Amino acid sequence: MSTATDPQPQTPPQAPEPPQQQPQPPQAAVDPLMTLCLVLVVVLVLGGAGYLCIVHPALIAPIAAVAGVAAALAAAFAVVIAIRRH
Repeated sequence: MSTATDPQPQTPPQAPEPPQQQPQPPQAAVDPLMTLCLVLVVVLVLGGAGYLCIVHPALIAPIAAVAGVAAALAAAFAVVIAIRRH
């Protein structure tokens, strides 16, 4: 028997496989310790600013100006972080 004359086995054509989705990395949860530290820092800074405004009324205008800029920067950073997470 010669293998040259034997017919080759025909395999049925296979449908192309759909591309597999890569698994998404798990979303990092909010660390409770970092949240606690952030809250403590914010409370201390706001408390210190409030104390300065009460004790030294002449500092109200400069502290309000700095607070306005800080609020705008905090909002911008929050938007950037929110966009990067999605």
